[in-house]
This record gives sequence, C-alpha cells and structure tokens, in this order.
Amino acid sequence: MKNSNRLIDEFVALRKIAVVGVSRNPEKMGNAIYDELKQRGKTVFAVNPNSDKLEGDPCYAGVGALPEIPDGVLLVVPPSATLQVIRDAAAAGIAYVWLQQGANSADGERLAVELGLKLISGECIFMHN
Repeated sequence: MKNSNRLIDEFVALRKIAVVGVSRNPEKMGNAIYDELKQRGKTVFAVNPNSDKLEGDPCYAGVGALPEIPDGVLLVVPPSATLQVIRDAAAAGIAYVWLQQGANSADGERLAVELGLKLISGECIFMHN
C-alpha cells in the first residue's frame, strides 16, 4: 500500500492518540511510541487488555474503554488483533488509523478502507516528525 504524505502529516499533527499494543515490557515498540508521543506534548492513551497501568498512567482494556475519543489510533499489535481494533476504532468514531510495521496486513488495510478510515500502514511513526 502506498501511503499519502498528506495523511501522514495529518496523523502526526493529531493531539490525542491511542496506542494499542503497549506492553508491560518497557523495551517494546508500543511503549517507545507511547513515550515519544507524550514527550511531543500529545495526549496519549495506553491500550492493553492485560494491564491497568503503564508507567503510572492508566491503561485501558480497549478502544471502547477510553475516557474520551482520540483523534487517531496507532496499532502495535499482531495482524491477528488488528481487524477487531479497526472495527472498534470505526465504531467509536475515530477517523485516523496507523498500522505500525508488523501490525499491518492486506486484510486490515482493506477493512480500514471499507470503513472509510484515514489509513497509514506499514510505516514507522518514528520516521516522521
């Protein structure tokens, strides 16, 4: 899939982002992304159904459990979990979805497009400011 530079710029400019796939292991990519987005001054929501805290911040079981609707959701989960998160994001009214490398799949991309979501897939957010 070819990503639009305009959509990447729009996503990077979002103020509230949910990171789905943070881990209890601080060395994992989801945690690095979460920390970086916080350092950039964004409101970031940690999502992991197996944890209630991340570095002292609340961690939510899923997109539907978030206290407010974020502008976008960034997925750092296996492709097997991606489809449900995409459905949940669309149902919550979230417009932007970023499928980090490793979370992307042809099925996930197809579903996001079918649901009318603004999609970035297969790129690392760290490569974009």
